[in-house]
Amino acid sequence: MSNLLSIAISGLNAAKAGLTVTSNNLANVSTSGYTEEVVLQNESATETTGDGYSMGTGVTVTGVGRETNQYLTAAVWSANSSNEAATTYDDLATTLNDALSGSGDLETVLDDFYAGFTSISSDPTDTSVREAALGDASSVATTYNTLAEQLDDQSTSINQQISGAVTSINNLTSQIATLNTAIAAENGSSSSSSDSLLDERDSLVQELAGYVGITTSTNSDGSLSIATQSGQTLVSEGQSYALGVSSNVYDASQNDVTNSAGIDISSQLSGGTLGALISYRSNVLSTAENMLGLSAIGLASSVNSQQAAGLDLDGDQGSDIFSVASPAVMAASTNAGSATVSASITSTSGLTSSNYILSYDDGAWNLETTGGESVAMTENSDGSYSAAGMTFSISGSASDGDSYLIEPTADAASSLTVSMTDPDGIAAATAVAASAGSGNAGTAAVSAVTVTDSSNADLLDTVSVTFTSASQYEILGSDDSVIATGTYTAGSGISADGWTLSLSGTPSAGDSFTVSANTTGLSDNSNALSLAALADSKVLSSGSATVVDSVSSLTTYIGNIGSQAATNSTTQTALYNNAVEAQQSVSGVSEDEEASNLVMYQQAYEASAEVISAAQTIFNSLITAIQA
Repeated sequence: MSNLLSIAISGLNAAKAGLTVTSNNLANVSTSGYTEEVVLQNESATETTGDGYSMGTGVTVTGVGRETNQYLTAAVWSANSSNEAATTYDDLATTLNDALSGSGDLETVLDDFYAGFTSISSDPTDTSVREAALGDASSVATTYNTLAEQLDDQSTSINQQISGAVTSINNLTSQIATLNTAIAAENGSSSSSSDSLLDERDSLVQELAGYVGITTSTNSDGSLSIATQSGQTLVSEGQSYALGVSSNVYDASQNDVTNSAGIDISSQLSGGTLGALISYRSNVLSTAENMLGLSAIGLASSVNSQQAAGLDLDGDQGSDIFSVASPAVMAASTNAGSATVSASITSTSGLTSSNYILSYDDGAWNLETTGGESVAMTENSDGSYSAAGMTFSISGSASDGDSYLIEPTADAASSLTVSMTDPDGIAAATAVAASAGSGNAGTAAVSAVTVTDSSNADLLDTVSVTFTSASQYEILGSDDSVIATGTYTAGSGISADGWTLSLSGTPSAGDSFTVSANTTGLSDNSNALSLAALADSKVLSSGSATVVDSVSSLTTYIGNIGSQAATNSTTQTALYNNAVEAQQSVSGVSEDEEASNLVMYQQAYEASAEVISAAQTIFNSLITAIQA
């Protein structure tokens, strides 16, 4: 009789536990991070009767468990990391696209600028046309400046977001470590670990994965160890290891991420918001800044060079219209030597959109891109080095391990300004002119004289080219001294003092030609036409791209980045939703299922109560029989 009663009571307790757990599940159906709970129960130990039969003794509730699949949970963490990274990248790319489109059409203002020289060529002495051309130059510079400012603003924002992400990561890892300690303590006690602690920890880990890609492993005491995907430990049992933020070794305005030992691990981080911020800054924003700057340098260099090949309205050699910053050179804060490095641009067409590291190792200087690609350098007679369109001048003594970051174009767009203030300074006329001697007997005539080196100090000197025979010539200075001699062949040019003279026809012995400053041709439009033609001159990328082409390439590059980022974001969001759906199919609370369980446990409770009632009736009958 006592067995019947105890069995009924155990069933009653089990049903009551089921009702309690089911009610709790229903109460938390909308609670974020809650995992469905189930009653864990076993059949009680059987007893053997005197007749040798085994009889059940009821049911034992062993605890409450979580309906969880760690593989599915880990898949959600991984998918969340990828989704947050893709979303962050997409947001940044969208901002960049908006900045480019919202800060003025650079291609349009460039077209207007070049067209201004065409207008000058129509009337080189018209001051109003010249003023309009300078106004167009200012519009170009302002557009470059504005775009550069937008990129710089995004860089500042990324630095702030990196700091914020690191702070959030440290807060999360600290909380997870605390929960690890509590979970391990409960696992070591007679009671089982609290499901609410496990739910809370899982939620924090998922949030952590949204900031940075992680790997996890569960320890024997129930604690969770967490590391970045590159192996940097973030949590080990009850200890968290904080990340830090420090200034870049070259550029103090840029934030890098360090591990708990203070070592820069920025390049090792991937996944999540933090990984996306670092990757975007290095691979997209820096490239966009450099491409924009390269375009600005191409514009300033080509226009200034062509200006120097002409004469302004005062008869002076043309001065610069634009000014632009030289390549930036930043010494590593860890340098031990006293060497100072400066860089200058020697070949605009040789420049690229890369940044470089110049390092001193084992007594020699070496150059490589920031991506690690080695770049060959030529040592010049004066001790300087040339590479990638630049010349590096070095003074002082370097120590092994010293290094310098070279950014050839990063600051160019922001520094581009119009240095010319007087519209008369636009050099519309060609700098030099040539004429044939009045007594020439041959058929040779001046075809063209072009400036090949506007920096030559003797460019505007008056010289004469005299043919001593039909194939030999000598170049005489104003004092009739011989400057140079040469052999003439039809179709070849005659060069001296930074100019090249081209002839048509056949010269005779005694023929002469005079080359001098174009002081009598200030209304000449030759150089204005050459300035306008720069719109189609391939002055960049080893002579394969115009300035307008470079802007178009930047627009295309940013557009492609944005398109790829949007597509990837859509894909990763779908994958994340699928992972959550799979995980929730196991761990989520189903109202229909819980309602069914509620009925089941209610019926079980009532049935066990009936058993108790039956046991009571039998017991009363037995007592009555004994009394009778």
